[in-house]
Amino acid sequence: MFKFKKKKRETEHSIFANIMYFVGLMFKLSPGLVIGDILSGILRNLPSKLISVVGIKYIVDAVSGGHDINNVYRAVTIIAVIIVVTNIANILYREFYWNMARERLYYRLNSTLYEKAHSLDLQNYDDPDFYNNFILTIESSSENIQGLLGMVQNYIANVISLAAIASVIFVIDPVCLLIIFASIFIFMPLSTKIGQLQMERRVDNTKFHRRSDYFQRIFYLQDYAKEVRMNNIRPLLMERYNDAADDVIANQKKYWKKIASCYAVQQVGVQALGFMFVLPLYLGYCVCVKKTLSPGDFVATFNGAYSIAMSLNFLTVWASAMFSERAKMIEKYRGFLKSDFKIKDGKHTAEITEPKTISIKNMSFTYPGNDTPTLNNINLEIKPYEKIALVGYNGAGKTTLTNLLLRLYDVTDGSILIDGENIKDVTVSSHRDRFAAVFQDFQTFACSVGENVALNVNPDSEAVLEALSHSGFSKKLKNGTDTELLREFDDEGIMLSGGEAQKIAIARAFYKNCPYVILDEPSANLDPIAEYKLNQAMLTAAEHKTVIFISHRLSTTVVADKIYVMENGSIIESGSHSELMAQNGTYAKMFTLQSEKYKTQ
Repeated sequence: MFKFKKKKRETEHSIFANIMYFVGLMFKLSPGLVIGDILSGILRNLPSKLISVVGIKYIVDAVSGGHDINNVYRAVTIIAVIIVVTNIANILYREFYWNMARERLYYRLNSTLYEKAHSLDLQNYDDPDFYNNFILTIESSSENIQGLLGMVQNYIANVISLAAIASVIFVIDPVCLLIIFASIFIFMPLSTKIGQLQMERRVDNTKFHRRSDYFQRIFYLQDYAKEVRMNNIRPLLMERYNDAADDVIANQKKYWKKIASCYAVQQVGVQALGFMFVLPLYLGYCVCVKKTLSPGDFVATFNGAYSIAMSLNFLTVWASAMFSERAKMIEKYRGFLKSDFKIKDGKHTAEITEPKTISIKNMSFTYPGNDTPTLNNINLEIKPYEKIALVGYNGAGKTTLTNLLLRLYDVTDGSILIDGENIKDVTVSSHRDRFAAVFQDFQTFACSVGENVALNVNPDSEAVLEALSHSGFSKKLKNGTDTELLREFDDEGIMLSGGEAQKIAIARAFYKNCPYVILDEPSANLDPIAEYKLNQAMLTAAEHKTVIFISHRLSTTVVADKIYVMENGSIIESGSHSELMAQNGTYAKMFTLQSEKYKTQ
């Protein structure tokens, strides 16, 4: 335990290091935005604070000293011009540059995240801690940008304002500055306590809000629509939602008394005692008795006191708490970007030619974090152009085997060879280019039908239509292969049934020019007639390919050249349909049970 904590401390970065890392990253992607935001913050804060001190001092002294009234008018005019010009400059910056630059920065930063996510191995998704950090990183990237830019902007602006106002008051009277700092620092522990309570409340609120957000997803996501409407679960969901809302309210009640009481003591101490009694008393003595300060000095110091108090409070309490929270998010961000992939490129590039022999030798595999192997000592050989079926009950290891063939994972022991060459000796991309795969949990994307089939930006329309024909897809397409799927980007996009979507996915295997095809449950959402047609089309279209398919419908496996029966991560039977039926083993029992079921129906 001690070693683990020590290692964690060594790998984590300081708050300052994390903040500077992210600011540096933003500066690299958009230097104009970072510099512009800092200058904008200075323009928004410094002129108004200096005017409240120096400008007001000049006007009060000019009026009380009987100076020419025209000087006062000029001073007021200059002040008004400064305020107007700085406000216009900030508005122009925000409207004509900031919005566009921020969106470009979002795009560039998210592109970096998506490229990194694409490069990661599937086993990263199997790690709950990594996956949670991954989701948090993706979801908070825009919040990190805007939040951190605003914090850095305010921090630098407050540092400069504090230095400028403190310098002015120091010139007026160093004792005044001493009284101001003493009043603030005496009650600084209370400010720190308020900051801590605010952060604790925010953390707790986030936890409770996530619970209530769950119900929001249930009621607006289409995935839940049918279940919610067809069952009487609404009262239960509303009861749970009300409980979550009560937790949020209770959490607010938990903190408000503590925070309010601390605020009251702090405000009474700093403002009533320090700024409303001690400081005015000293200033009044200097103005009225000693005659060392002018009325303008009185007003300038009084205004400057509040400006310094606000800046110090932000710099020492709020900024520290906010930067600390933001730094934790950035730590996760850095960890995500630094995460390495386990599946490395080999030295050679695989050639995409006709099918070769696939040999799996003494292969075993254990998922990361598991103690029990999912696959045990698998040995099989797939000859060119063979049609291979993998069958077995759920959890037998069929999908895992195909994932290993695709190098979505790497074997724990043993090897996979294609034409005598270990698949680890070739680049990952060139190896995967040899395969077309249709997964059991296939996805369709919010783009055109052609792009969904080709999975690239330049689909061959004729080849797409041919692939769709082989898969049995017959839905009329208004704009041909340019017809958009889904309605994320096109209000007229078409929606598909489960079977239609699966045929789109199957068409990908027919479209891709490659020697090997893997089909994981290719007919799961199809009716028996569509399944039969698919099998015939698959045999015709894949005549010059090696096909490996997984199916729980054993009527599909009849056409396979060889069938491998898997159980508990091992191959327990292999042979053609007729050979396995003759053995009267596990496969024969499974097939007979399914056949009787179909006859009964």
